[in-house]
Amino acid sequence: MQDDVKPTRQEISDAIAELGWRLILGAIQTHVQVPSLIAATSAASIAATAAGNEGDRHLDIDVRSRQAVLRLQDAQAGATTGRDLRLARQITEALVGQGFLTNPGTDAVVQELEIAIDALDIAAIRPFWKAVTGYVDEPGPLDSPDGGGALVDPLHRSPTIWFQQMDAPRPQRNRIHFDIDVPHDSAPARIAAALAAGGTMVKDSAAPAYWVLADPEGNEACICTWQGRD
Repeated sequence: MQDDVKPTRQEISDAIAELGWRLILGAIQTHVQVPSLIAATSAASIAATAAGNEGDRHLDIDVRSRQAVLRLQDAQAGATTGRDLRLARQITEALVGQGFLTNPGTDAVVQELEIAIDALDIAAIRPFWKAVTGYVDEPGPLDSPDGGGALVDPLHRSPTIWFQQMDAPRPQRNRIHFDIDVPHDSAPARIAAALAAGGTMVKDSAAPAYWVLADPEGNEACICTWQGRD
């Protein structure tokens, strides 16, 4: 596959599944579980070296005391490209060659959190949320001509904020909800855990793209995957 090609979500998932990476919100991610901070730093160095100069604007690494979290995405396009898939393989092979394993996570599954804000006039409220959070526009084309694209943390550490168009006021209903984006093969267990914790299934007609659940007082959250979106 050519480096500048933007594969479908299914093609991305198929290419990285056996490598221990998962597709979440347009980026591919993996965890490298380690016994110490020094080992995490070593894994990060191996990954960065394997990517080389091509990793610039593609590879992000979050080093923790028990893991290194690797994330690949074309920062300019805001999407996973053929280059990212190739780099994932290069990085995985380099890590495995040094005794490290890439996986979607055990105690801490790779995931992304989004905050969805319902609005009647997205263009009116979006500048406020951009200013108050210090966020930047999500790379790539905006979702709509009125500037309704998502806002992202420039350091990729805090939740993405996106805006959902309302057609009428909805009193007595929360207008901000969480979207928890998880690997497609982790969704069933996450949903089961939420239901066992007192939640209810509000809507599953859009599954496997997302399921809408609610807590015992009706506050909603969505479990989301990449599937069903191509």
